[in-house]
Amino acid sequence: MKVRASVKANPEKGDILVIRRGVRYVINKKDPNRKQRQKGSRAK
Repeated sequence: MKVRASVKANPEKGDILVIRRGVRYVINKKDPNRKQRQKGSRAK
């Protein structure tokens, strides 16, 4: 069974890990192309 790798932020490159509504995002103001998203269990 394949498991998706977890989202990791590298603060040295300006990454910020944000959790919004159960979804993990990596956002970067310095380099906007360094974006990641990991689906989570959203409460309905």
